[in-house]
Amino acid sequence: MTGVSMGHGDGAYTWDRSFRLWDSYFAVVWAATLVFVLGTDFPGWHTRLAAAALLVPLVPWYLAVGRPVLRSEPPGERRALVYLSGSVALFLPSAILVGETRLMTFALVPPCFMALRLRRALVAVTVINLAPVVGWALLWWPSDHAVFFNSVFAVVTLVFSMAVGSWFIRVVEQSQERAVLIAELDASRHELSRLSAAHGALAERERLSREIHDTLAQGFTSLLMLTQAVEAELDRADVTEARRHLALMDGTARQNLAEARALVTGGTPADLHGASLPDALRRLAARHEASVAVSGSVRALPAGAEVVVLRACQESLSNARKHAGGSADVSVVLAYADEALTVSVRDDGCGFDPSAPSDGYGLVGLRARAAEVGGTALVRSTPGDGTTVTVRLPVPPEPYEPHEPPVPPVLPVPPVLPVPPVPLERSAP
Repeated sequence: MTGVSMGHGDGAYTWDRSFRLWDSYFAVVWAATLVFVLGTDFPGWHTRLAAAALLVPLVPWYLAVGRPVLRSEPPGERRALVYLSGSVALFLPSAILVGETRLMTFALVPPCFMALRLRRALVAVTVINLAPVVGWALLWWPSDHAVFFNSVFAVVTLVFSMAVGSWFIRVVEQSQERAVLIAELDASRHELSRLSAAHGALAERERLSREIHDTLAQGFTSLLMLTQAVEAELDRADVTEARRHLALMDGTARQNLAEARALVTGGTPADLHGASLPDALRRLAARHEASVAVSGSVRALPAGAEVVVLRACQESLSNARKHAGGSADVSVVLAYADEALTVSVRDDGCGFDPSAPSDGYGLVGLRARAAEVGGTALVRSTPGDGTTVTVRLPVPPEPYEPHEPPVPPVLPVPPVLPVPPVPLERSAP
């Protein structure tokens, strides 16, 4: 430990203010010592005057050398040794001549602990406390009583100085360690804030990716399939079917526009706006030629759970349309229980191997959606034996009263006719 850490900012300002108090303390001790030296009866006035004269240079020496050393950060130990050596050189002759000069030790001991390492500080304090008594006794040969009294006083002040100085250094070291810990905690807090913001941004990107995949991407896929169907019908000059599919394209585009508006405003999906979950699933299933069965006590549920069920059905029905085969029967079962909501989408199509690696995002996003609300998503499929997607979510047993702000109305969606299957390149779900 070398000196006292001043710190920066508010800490430096606090140290500057406290150093003014130290300047005042040094001046008061020096002036009191001068008064005691000049006011004592022994030795003669010429000796006392010489001792006082030796004390005078301590003031400019402190202002020119000591004060800059003690205020520096950190105090240079070599410069501190120069200052303390000069102070002791001026102090000892005066203290040997007049015993009352030892009052000045109260101003010379603290800088030892402020600017030196503990071992060197203890050596300097020992010299400052004991050397004046030894020199004074050898010079004046006072009575045994006076020597004993002054020796005891010197030893007591030495022990007190060492105890207080050691405590002072330990306090400063602990303060420096705490300052380091606080700096580390502050850096950790900033890093945590940065990571939290990055994690939030990543979570938001993942949420938007799922929303776009389950709504806009599915709609655009439908538009592509309908475009291929219209091109094929125009090649066959089947204007009636082409017009029917153009109307279907118009409805799909309007549905995508409604979903895009809901995504931007953060409102409920277009299918759920102004409708119950079973009604939304029936409309969704009608667009995919699927049947819907509802069991249990139908009730209002938190928007998060209903959105997850709707998106799960959208993804499952879209996968069934793309991969199960045009002749596959698809059914949706929505079951309300006291503390759970379960939806199952079953098709009897060609199926697939769930353990096979897949680069698709749909099922991964479906599982992530369910996990966000504390639910589970299970996919069971066997090649040649169809696929079943089951999502189970925890829900409150009591009727839920929504407190969401009203959502602006979206464009009406006209009735949509089923889309005939168009061969597309199969990709893993």
